[in-house]
Amino acid sequence: MKTHRNAELGLLAFVMVLVAAYGATVEANRIGEITPTFWVPAALLSVLFLGLHVVVRFTAPYADPVLIPAVALINGLGVGFLRRLDIGDALSEKLPVPGIFAGIGGRQLAWTLGSLVLAAVLLLVVRDHKVVSRYAYTLGLVGIVLVMIPAVLPSSLSEVNGAKLWIKLGGFSIQPGEFAKLALVSFFAYYLVRKREVLSLASKRFVGIDFPRGRDLGPVVTVWLLSLLVLVFEKDLGTALLYFGLFVVTLYVATERASWLIIGLLLFFGGVYLAYLLGASVGGPFANFYDRAQVWLDPFALSNYERNGGSYQLVQSLLSLGTGGLFGSGPGAGSPRFVPEVQTDFIFAGMGEEIGLFGLAALLVVYLLIVERGLRAGLGVRDSFGKLVAGGLAFTLGLQVFVILGGITGLIPLTGQTTPFLSAGGSSLMANWLLIAMLLRISNAARGPANSGGGSDRPGPGPKKAPTQLHGAMTEVIQP
Repeated sequence: MKTHRNAELGLLAFVMVLVAAYGATVEANRIGEITPTFWVPAALLSVLFLGLHVVVRFTAPYADPVLIPAVALINGLGVGFLRRLDIGDALSEKLPVPGIFAGIGGRQLAWTLGSLVLAAVLLLVVRDHKVVSRYAYTLGLVGIVLVMIPAVLPSSLSEVNGAKLWIKLGGFSIQPGEFAKLALVSFFAYYLVRKREVLSLASKRFVGIDFPRGRDLGPVVTVWLLSLLVLVFEKDLGTALLYFGLFVVTLYVATERASWLIIGLLLFFGGVYLAYLLGASVGGPFANFYDRAQVWLDPFALSNYERNGGSYQLVQSLLSLGTGGLFGSGPGAGSPRFVPEVQTDFIFAGMGEEIGLFGLAALLVVYLLIVERGLRAGLGVRDSFGKLVAGGLAFTLGLQVFVILGGITGLIPLTGQTTPFLSAGGSSLMANWLLIAMLLRISNAARGPANSGGGSDRPGPGPKKAPTQLHGAMTEVIQP
């Protein structure tokens, strides 16, 4: 069977040429000349991605050859844009052009190294994705703890821009929810593999759709309540939507019943509307969500236009996207610093001004390609646990991009989520590269021969039976 590793290597080389060209264009537009070292960030990234490619070549030879190059393109453009911000800041303060390892771009380069090392370690340690199911309940507990830690910490240690999603200690900060989603996906997958027969049972048929029995709504209602707690105490709609949507979609994949999606949507939007009404009437923990909803409903109202906690960020984001138009001003030729937090929450808006609608559309197509390849791995793998994990991870990535893009364009209220592989920050980058490593492991089982991992429908590895002879034919006992 072909491994297509050489195709992956060729795509990586092409991607790094694009990243180098982006860096050269930034310098030409920002500085007025292309420095002799414009290629260095792309070369360093090439070495890092080449190292991961070598690890995949030996540990997951049949893995999807498109995943790493697609993610490398987004990661490389993110490093290039953050370095573009560093160059712009230096010029505005009449300072020399910063070095390769200086500023936000230099830190992102270092975080990329750490993220790729973690991804390589996961591929080296986890040789069969079904091994993860052994620790499903532990991972579920860890995931819940990671989600709730910022909620119980004082605002001074956890709150950024109105959302309590961080753990801040001195100059160090981490977003534990980024890692929680990986643990929760594994737990949800294991739980639904065990319970899918019960959850698939129908009680009544309404408008041609079979709805589940009332007694089986317990898990969905429980996760719904936990999501509302996240909305109330962490003050972030995007995180609540991410966790609840992840469970409902994984449940739908496990049972193939559209009724679970309908129930999930009704529960979520009903809970959000209830939180909005409570915020308008009693305030308290619901007041922050009510204020964000008001900003979303009318960002250009003078009463909402405030720099801290108001619609200033959203308005500047919309103006930046509008200024970019179809083709953008060109890499390095825009003014992204007019958008607050352009290096994290609003990086799509800052890049949109310079690469335009067509450039952002191309970037979204790359994200779509990553999600599609993850779903394809889930369809191809032979065990139910792998299918649910791959489907859940791919959906998580796609939903996170939707939540971010919806926030900066005014489609949904703003959230505190970071753009995967693009925004500055180590937590998001590390967690999402671990997500890709898990998809690589599952796609290796899906695309490779039956003995490459994933040949059994058991959620965890079990003892193998020796082949036996029956009437002269080689057979093998398969455990249910």
